[in-house]
Amino acid sequence: MSSVTVSIDPHVHSDESYDGHEPVELILEHAAEIGLDAVVITDHDVIGESKRAAELAPEYGLIGIPGVEVSTAHGHLLAVGVERMPPRRRPYDETIAWIHDHGGVAIVPHPFQRSRHGVRQRNIPVPAIDDDGVIRVADGSRDSATVDDGDAGVRGDGTGETDGIDEVDAVEVFNAWLFTGYRNRRARRFAATYDYPGVAASDAHHLEYVGRAFTDVEVDGRESVADVTAADVLDAIRNGTTTVDGRRAPIRMAAKHYIGAAGRKSGYYARTSAIRSATAARRAAVETLSAARVAAIQGTHRAARILSWIT
Repeated sequence: MSSVTVSIDPHVHSDESYDGHEPVELILEHAAEIGLDAVVITDHDVIGESKRAAELAPEYGLIGIPGVEVSTAHGHLLAVGVERMPPRRRPYDETIAWIHDHGGVAIVPHPFQRSRHGVRQRNIPVPAIDDDGVIRVADGSRDSATVDDGDAGVRGDGTGETDGIDEVDAVEVFNAWLFTGYRNRRARRFAATYDYPGVAASDAHHLEYVGRAFTDVEVDGRESVADVTAADVLDAIRNGTTTVDGRRAPIRMAAKHYIGAAGRKSGYYARTSAIRSATAARRAAVETLSAARVAAIQGTHRAARILSWIT
């Protein structure tokens, strides 16, 4: 069967996010230039610009995938592939179920980093484990993976009874914004323990960081990237055909990132400033012409009134 690999940055913020800085058009332009095939705008608790970016993506040769970073009762959660905003401040497992009900994939972002609203490990619904530390999956069978973390295997309610619940689809095992490697390593261990697919993401809030970390997703049954749909990418993530690429220093696209981003930002804002300036000039011209017409009409009326007084 044929397959194709697409490169995706699944965690990027635009200027609709309270802490983002860049318009989606500029993000899409930059993503295409540095060789990404898709970028998911995951603003905090708002989805409007992400949906618009997904609609615009094909114009830049990219796969359009909407998403959002939703604030749950237990920490942040990426909802990728949804068209609506998930309910906020709900328990983690309820939010995962909502995402699945709406056709999306649930990805744990920057897990266990509480300073950035990462979820605690005990609040992530996971398969139950037996007394030997062996995962017991939902159908009651034993999985070959074993648990090596003392906090693993415990639900948020502390019962450990997790069979039949909605689990996350993937874990962000590399987040480019983490200052040390400890949290990323812990995320990798957690994902490996429970056999969750791993993804890498830039978590970019500025243009030059877009794609600093990304995920290669292998999609079966497609001949080229142009044939790949958003649904294909979501299915591939669920199936775990992902490979992470990134490090806290710039990765293989580094030169293009910084030099290219600076040039693109200058060009973008020059274009938009020119458009705004032209629009303002047209508006000023129209207003001036309108004022001139009004003045001419008023002058004619005054002249007629004066003539009527003296004749």
